[in-house]
Amino acid sequence: MDHQYTHYTPGQEPNMQDDRNQGHPHRKGGVPKWMKTVCFGLIFGVTASAAFQTSNIVADRVFGTAEHGEDTKKTESVGNTKLTTASSGTVDSNVADITKNTMPSVVSITNMSVQQVQSFFGGVQERESESAGSGIIIGQNDTELLIVTNNHVVEGSDTLTVSFIDQESVEANIKGTDANRDLAVVAVELSKVKDSTREKIAVATLGDSEQIQVGEEAIAIGNALGYGQSVTRGIISATDRTIDGIDSSLIQTDAAINPGNSGGALLNANGEVIGINTAKAAMDAVEGMGYAIPISEARETIEGLMNQETKTKVAESERGFIGIEGVDVSQDTSQMYNMPMGVYISNVTRGGGAAKAGITKGSVITALNGSSVNSMAALQEQLQYYRAGETVTLTIETPGNNGEYTSQDVEVTLGNSTK
Repeated sequence: MDHQYTHYTPGQEPNMQDDRNQGHPHRKGGVPKWMKTVCFGLIFGVTASAAFQTSNIVADRVFGTAEHGEDTKKTESVGNTKLTTASSGTVDSNVADITKNTMPSVVSITNMSVQQVQSFFGGVQERESESAGSGIIIGQNDTELLIVTNNHVVEGSDTLTVSFIDQESVEANIKGTDANRDLAVVAVELSKVKDSTREKIAVATLGDSEQIQVGEEAIAIGNALGYGQSVTRGIISATDRTIDGIDSSLIQTDAAINPGNSGGALLNANGEVIGINTAKAAMDAVEGMGYAIPISEARETIEGLMNQETKTKVAESERGFIGIEGVDVSQDTSQMYNMPMGVYISNVTRGGGAAKAGITKGSVITALNGSSVNSMAALQEQLQYYRAGETVTLTIETPGNNGEYTSQDVEVTLGNSTK
């Protein structure tokens, strides 16, 4: 029997399938590839065309690490952003209390984007698409409220809007993204948040996902179906799971992870965030298999994203170019040819920024200014924030004589479309 492992992206219809993963062996502790795992697409959000999209957002104001048997609270400084670690002992809380205390820290995110779709007459048309997801307030700096979510929730966005517990909505900008780990942090200007809203929202307390045990209670909160925040309950089914497209071990739970939950909060019995909901197995023969990124494993990445400079898009006519032609190095390709995931440089444009920086054909781009890229689409997503003439830092993996790749950071001055 041929099995298919399907990823959906915004704008695709659910019946479109990708069989690139057929026939590959399962990784130890991984999710079988015959499952249709929804990580990036239409199953977790809501689009204007009524198709489901994966769009969930996790937002925390403060990061915490909870250790059983302790009641402590400390504040750390990370760059310009202060993080609070809040730890609490094991308590007997019911779901209603947990929901009441945690819901103010969970937000909804709406992603407005323009998709290119095939027209009835064979041409390509642009269509505005709206997807909805979830998020968690994780902190704030002097001028911004910071929210963590999945990268696939915000990618391709023209406009991002965050809605709080009181239904007030504010436009947001991206601070940083990590495509490999499917994480992103977005920022809302504090000056745009009403005083009445600031009184109602709260900072999520983060737990210690390394201490969770299979069988313990799990609660998921998120913007299911785009209708607003809702709650589901289950248990931790397994830990250390892996699925294609996310460079992280995952928590498996049978708490319902519905369309719109991506990026939402997975909580323990203390109401502490232990995971960021990101995917589910979708197949007729499969039930109750959702996945979340462990918060302890994600913490370092999120802190780095929180302290990046907030990005605003540059007019298309002013955008800079690296000066390369590239090919995606997917997870399958990476494993088959022992190459790093990213963008394989198939050609370097003469006189372009990459050529002037000494970058050569055959290298692999894995990050731009600290934000990981795993495809040409992800690289172009990052470049839309930089003008021609600006200098960016590319992380390049260069092959050696023995087949091993060496990582280096290279500064590239971006050119215009003709250089």
